[in-house]
Formats: sequence, structure tokens, C-alpha cells
Amino acid sequence: MASSTSAPHLWLRAEVKAQEHRTPLPPAACAELLAAGFSITVEKSFPEEHRARCFPDAQYADAGCVMAEPGTWQTEAPRDAYILGLKELPEDGSDLKHKHIYFGHAYKNQGGWKDLLNRFNAGGGTLLDMEFLTNEDGRRVAAFGFMAGFAGAFVALDAWAAQKIGDAPLKAITPYPGEDALISYIKGRLAAAGGKPPTVMVMGALGRCGSGAVTLCEKAGLPADSILKWDMAETKAGGPFPAILGADVFVNCIYLSKPIPPFLSTDMLDSETRKLTVVCDVSCDTSNPHNPLPFCDKATTFVEPTFRIEPKAGAGPLDIVAIDHLPTLLPVESSTMYCNDLMPTIRELKEPGEEAAPVWIRARKLFEEKAALAKN
Repeated sequence: MASSTSAPHLWLRAEVKAQEHRTPLPPAACAELLAAGFSITVEKSFPEEHRARCFPDAQYADAGCVMAEPGTWQTEAPRDAYILGLKELPEDGSDLKHKHIYFGHAYKNQGGWKDLLNRFNAGGGTLLDMEFLTNEDGRRVAAFGFMAGFAGAFVALDAWAAQKIGDAPLKAITPYPGEDALISYIKGRLAAAGGKPPTVMVMGALGRCGSGAVTLCEKAGLPADSILKWDMAETKAGGPFPAILGADVFVNCIYLSKPIPPFLSTDMLDSETRKLTVVCDVSCDTSNPHNPLPFCDKATTFVEPTFRIEPKAGAGPLDIVAIDHLPTLLPVESSTMYCNDLMPTIRELKEPGEEAAPVWIRARKLFEEKAALAKN
């Protein structure tokens, strides 16, 4: 195993998740951190196109990073290195001995949460979960929420257009080089669908994610009265909410932090008055026991963006979008936006250091609490 240095060592791992192209550290950020005294190793992208990082390996090498082969963090990274990534680790059951910074999806009773945390328990490692890097007010220091809502509304409108055009269910989708290309495409699809534009209800419209969904709808050319913005004021009485059935498209953008009544039940989908034909569950709590959309019970992918439900009555089939890494539809912009927010917190690993920086202290404490629960 390689020797460590006194400076914080960041090891940017290659993502194993298919169709994941984002990164928490673009090359320009690596150059800044290297100049600030960090040590950085970057694993090369896996050779398959569907797992290629959106920034070429050469840009990291040019920035001065040490390059490594994909997946070698398990055997080559120093014990005290921070293994940095976004999505899940290889599900090989191995003990986890490093400090990992990524989205672990293990703190809200998701499927497999105990198995993951017990891998850390067995190896003596630590999960510093990106979802729970928070300031003193409990607000996340960095999030992909805006881009998740933006991309989710895009896929939802594309799925609706596919129904109208006659090529549903929606075919495989691929990332776009930039926002302009994405907006141009969806405007063309809506024009091809013809007729009245869809009514889109956005749940959680005032949050980061919901504001992204609303922004996409506006940029796609939907009139203001076709965008229904629901938030706490509209939902304070508690669900279910039959009004959702009156929209053509429903985009769920809430952050589920505690049990709540369902927004819709499966039985409600059989209503004769249902207009709803597309649901995009951006929140994607498919394995959460408190999922407010209980019929959204499995994830979809970029290769198969929807699964279909056939209610007994109403407007016809219901197509469900439940992709858990929607921002990778615009990987360069998503990565850059996220990193810009994350950088001050990453810098704190050096000064004042993980043990003294409140954000990192809170993240470690939460891990210790959840890891102890996983032992039971």
C-alpha cells in the first residue's frame, strides 16, 4: 500500500454505476486544491463509454494529479486517504477501511443500509455522507437538487410527448453536451406532440429541486398557468391529494426526512377522472418504507427510463420515471455547479482539519450513530 503524506490526500475513484458521468471534482478544482497543498490521485475512467467521466483523464493529468487505474483505491490508496466519489461502491461485500465521501443512501432505512454500514464497521472505515454535509442550520452545503429537478422535468415532458407522438414508452436517453441542446430537443418534442401543452404539477416547487423543475418547464415554453407549483402551503393538511390526478404530469421533488401520508395511493390511480399519465419521482425513495408514492416502487435507468402501470380507468397507461441520478443528463454543468458549492467544505479538510471543522464533525457523528444501529 502506498505511503501517505501529512497533507490531506483525496483519491477520486472511478464511478462503477452505469450511465454515471458526473464527478464531484472537475480538473479545474483539482488544480486549485493541489495549489492549496492537497495531494490528489485520480482514477482513470473505466473504458466503457457508459461509465466515462465527463472530463477526459488527460485534463486531470495536465492539472498535476497522480493518475491510477480504475478501482485501485481498494488496494493502493493510503489508509488515511479520503476516497471521493458520488454513487454506490462495488457491492462485493468487502470490508471498507478508508474514509469515504459519497452518497451512501444508508441513513433513511433504504434497502441494504445495514449491509453497507456493517462493511464500514468490519473494516474500521468511515462514511462522510455527502447528503448530510450540513451547516449549523441543517442545510446541505452542496446539493445536486436543482439539476435533479431540471433533468427530471425534462424526462417527464419527454415521456409525455412520447405518449402523444405514439412512440411510448420512452426510449433510452443519453446525456447532453449542454443546456441549450437539451432545451432545443424538448421544445421540438412538445411541438411534435401538438395540441394543448401539458399541465405539470411540481411538488416541493419552492425548494432547490422543485425550482429546477419549474425552471425547465419555463424554458421549455410551457405557459405559466400550465405549471402548478405546490409546496408546504398547499400540502399542510396532509395527503392524499386527489388534485394530482388532474395534472397531466406530476414531478415529485420533496426531500423525505420523516414519515408522511402518501400523496397518492395505488387505488386512486383507478379514478375515472384521472388525467395523469406521467409521474417523475425525482426524490426516488423507492426502497424507503415511507415512500409517499407507493406505486413508485422500483428504480428506472437511462437505458429504460420508465416503467408502466395500467390503471383500471382514467386517461390510459401511467408511465413512471424513477432515475436516481438524473443530473448526469447534464454532467458537465451538474458537476461544476456541485463542486463550486462543495469546495469550501473540501478545503476545510486541510484547514482547520476534519477533526475541527463543524461540517465534518457532524458528518462523522451521524455516521457513528447510524453505524452503531446497523450492528443491532
